Amino acid sequence: MTAPTRLSELQRGLAARTVPLAWANLVANIGIVVTGGAVRLTGSGLGCPTWPKCTEESYTTHGALGVHGVIEFGNRLLTYVLLAIAVAFVVAAWRRGGRVRALGLVVLAGIPAQAVVGGITVLTDLNPWVVAGHLLVSMAMVGICVWVLDDLTGPTRTSASGSSRRLAWATFAAGWVVLWLGTVVTGSGPHSGDLESRRTGLDPEVVSHVHGISVGLLVALTLALLLVARRRGDRWVATFTGTLLAVELAQGLLGYVQFFTDLPEVLVGLHMLGAALVAAGLARVVVTTAPRG
Repeated sequence: MTAPTRLSELQRGLAARTVPLAWANLVANIGIVVTGGAVRLTGSGLGCPTWPKCTEESYTTHGALGVHGVIEFGNRLLTYVLLAIAVAFVVAAWRRGGRVRALGLVVLAGIPAQAVVGGITVLTDLNPWVVAGHLLVSMAMVGICVWVLDDLTGPTRTSASGSSRRLAWATFAAGWVVLWLGTVVTGSGPHSGDLESRRTGLDPEVVSHVHGISVGLLVALTLALLLVARRRGDRWVATFTGTLLAVELAQGLLGYVQFFTDLPEVLVGLHMLGAALVAAGLARVVVTTAPRG
């Protein structure tokens, strides 16, 4: 069997798995947010003190770096899992062409780009503003994965009403302000990823209150969108907005609990998972306002 024939058979085999691979893309990109949070919450952000090597002498961790080196190096290795899934998806979606293939390529290109940003965070000793950018890019990639899934499996629908579309985009914008302010809160608080890394210098309590106000605005806009979508008969927008609202309320409750319990690591980790789910929900609502035949 020739190499082109084997490649063609591989493409046909993967093409039948396009949707599962699209789901795997989404789950993996949410998962890397959670594992990246675990690196910070365990104080392992500089477990490998340099990049692209783990140390000046080695690409891999070793005993002298202890458990922090294992955790940080393990998170770096997960990048290759994401890369393998993204490559498999692009191969599977190649013959489909169009937007699905283009978005798959964006996700694929984003993984090595994220690795470089992650390297910069290490080389800048976990500068909180760089770390924030690293997280927000991951959130954007989660949104793109949701867009891919909508193109592949989304419900058939007409374009949403103008009022629903405008409110959906306003909710999306407010949601991204919330996500950004969440990174500012984290960058001002105790979970820096390493005892020696610097903080933003902002008052954590003040920033947390500002973040809480932005969450209130987001919930209000989401509720307004839900009511308008129901009134206008935008069934699918209303359905996904209701789900987003539930996630936001759970995330808000979790945020208040962790604030008043002095930010226990487990709750902070769950809050990061919730942030990734909010990012996915925001994307789901916005893409649902567009028609799909």
